[in-house]
Amino acid sequence: MLHLPFSVSSVSSVVHSFFLMQQIIQQFSETIRKAAAERTLLRIRGSGSKDFYGLVLIGDVFDTRALTGIVDYEPTELVITARAGTPLQEVEKALAGGGQMLAFEPPYFGADATLGGCIASGFSGPRRAAAGSARDFVLGVRIVNGLGEDLRFGGQVMKNVAGYDVSRLLTGSFGTLGLITEVSLKVLPVPQEDRTLRFALDEASAIESMNQWAAKPLSLSATCHVDGALYVRLSGASAAVSASHRKLGGDIVEGGASFWQSVRDQTHSLFAEAPALWRFSIQSTTAPLGLGKQMIEWNGGLRWIAVDLDPSRAFEIARKAGGHATLFRGGNNRHGIQQFSPGLLAVHKKLKRAFDPHGILGPGRIHADF
Repeated sequence: MLHLPFSVSSVSSVVHSFFLMQQIIQQFSETIRKAAAERTLLRIRGSGSKDFYGLVLIGDVFDTRALTGIVDYEPTELVITARAGTPLQEVEKALAGGGQMLAFEPPYFGADATLGGCIASGFSGPRRAAAGSARDFVLGVRIVNGLGEDLRFGGQVMKNVAGYDVSRLLTGSFGTLGLITEVSLKVLPVPQEDRTLRFALDEASAIESMNQWAAKPLSLSATCHVDGALYVRLSGASAAVSASHRKLGGDIVEGGASFWQSVRDQTHSLFAEAPALWRFSIQSTTAPLGLGKQMIEWNGGLRWIAVDLDPSRAFEIARKAGGHATLFRGGNNRHGIQQFSPGLLAVHKKLKRAFDPHGILGPGRIHADF
């Protein structure tokens, strides 16, 4: 008798799930086609954990959570493919079982966060400066655009991109270009050890130290300066982590994982007490901005300013520092959450017209003009 490595019932279940998901995607496509024909505005949303972000939230809520499940995961390939409505916790649990992780350390901002929301927002956590951003790990996506067309871009292997990399373009688009139904991501092994160190340093000294250390062969995976202290996370093989610790010094922080989670998900007291939160992405060597209470990440390149700033002033300060500012949440967003140059705004508007020619998907979420 032939012994199969799987049961007939398990195959039947997989096939049933596949066809069920296909039916859901077809229904989603029909809904969007109808909305386009009737010019009905739609707001694509998973759990709503990122609803705080954006200029305006308008349109009928289009819930993605019916699209659940991990489509494919083979640890030896370092790739996972899952549907957009799959809880982020479920994805990370599966990866942990294979000794792997989402290296860009995505923020949750809510226990029910979905994979689709993770990619649609494009947010990256403390490990971003060392490992890369969410966009860097996207290999392929399946989407339904603003015309209701079911499209695929990219794939499930590391080197498969020819022409324009649409998969990564959709990362950070907040559902304004299309409904992400499925995504394939590159994953990495979990480090053998994480160790968090603390240094009592003022802001200027911390910025200088972070930039000096980033240029050296150390096991740095995250840096954060807040409340007069610089926190450094070392990750990798235990021997490499210990060697880096000996070179840097610093006091070991017990429960370091909890600290980094509070930074990642913005549960740290600095965020909780902020009347508004500005995100400055600027040159890492920029001197202290002197704008009030803040947290510095990514070796100095990311500054969280917990102050209600005048938008025009914030945009100009960030521009002079070689970057840009975004009103992440709260405050006065009458002037938009961020500022685009005329050329960049023109590109965004052309992309919006290409993917969503009738402008029905989340209009005004990112900018008033598209």
